Amino acid sequence: MKKILAIFMLMILFMLLGCGITNDKTTSVGESAYQVVDIRGTVVAMPAKPKRIVTLSASTDEIILGMLPTENVVAINALLDDPVSSSIVKKAQKIRNKIKNPSLEQIISLQPDLVIVPHWGNAEIVDGLRDVGLNVVVCKGPQSVEDVRETTMLLAKAIGEESKGIQLIAKMDEKLKEIKNKVDKIPTEKRKTIILISLMPSYGGIGCIFDDMCNYAGVVNGVSAAGIKNGQIVGKELLVKINPDILILPVYNDHGTFDVEAFRKEFLDDPALQTLTAIKEKRLYMPREGYIYNCSQDVVYGIQEIAFAAYGNDFSQPADCHISISGE
Repeated sequence: MKKILAIFMLMILFMLLGCGITNDKTTSVGESAYQVVDIRGTVVAMPAKPKRIVTLSASTDEIILGMLPTENVVAINALLDDPVSSSIVKKAQKIRNKIKNPSLEQIISLQPDLVIVPHWGNAEIVDGLRDVGLNVVVCKGPQSVEDVRETTMLLAKAIGEESKGIQLIAKMDEKLKEIKNKVDKIPTEKRKTIILISLMPSYGGIGCIFDDMCNYAGVVNGVSAAGIKNGQIVGKELLVKINPDILILPVYNDHGTFDVEAFRKEFLDDPALQTLTAIKEKRLYMPREGYIYNCSQDVVYGIQEIAFAAYGNDFSQPADCHISISGE
């Protein structure tokens, strides 16, 4: 009887192991097709490849749409159908729902089977979505080109398409190599100093992706070179002291509702800034903001846009460039 009881207990144990063991950071192995671990260490068990995806940033929208057709995305950032701020307007126009800072209720109403949230997003949103049973993957909000690679691979794993992430990164690296070959030919003494004038007054210093983009573009980010970290505001006195060769000016107009021309005029007419070389020589560049403010695989076109602002036609490129293997 003791032997029979022992065998019976072993059978029960094997059955339990076969069904999978759950904990507070994952769902049952037996209930998932695959798993992905987000940047917070949460194991997200996906029952199948998602078909109704919502992401809470423009850059993650662009990464997903670089791998999947628009039919897999149920909502998109509200700025991505604006030709001033986006390089994927045609794709964005195919997606009916436009979101900016959606509430928990709005996200739930979209009935997504996967929600992707950059780490700078609202933590309460993440917890709330998980509380109602939705699959949520938290990713990095990229602060460097390397972060873009990492986020691309995490999102590729989240949608069950790891090979597509590898392909997307390969295309990024191919473009970066092309840019580097041109940048390497520019002598150090001819490298230009650039400052980004942003509607976000504390953006552009050490620790942001624009600073990393400048390194790839072969220019000196004047704000970073002055030791200013991202999040710190550059005052007029420091701007005069840096004296950049080129100013990149804002173009954003929020679908025509913001008077960016008035903002630029007020800045450029400021008496305190008239000694700036960039203003005196009218070396002012209005970029394609869909490239400059980009944290997706298309950051490579932002790098080329910065190089074009500094060095001209060797770095010219068309509008609406987008790295995609989605077939759409």
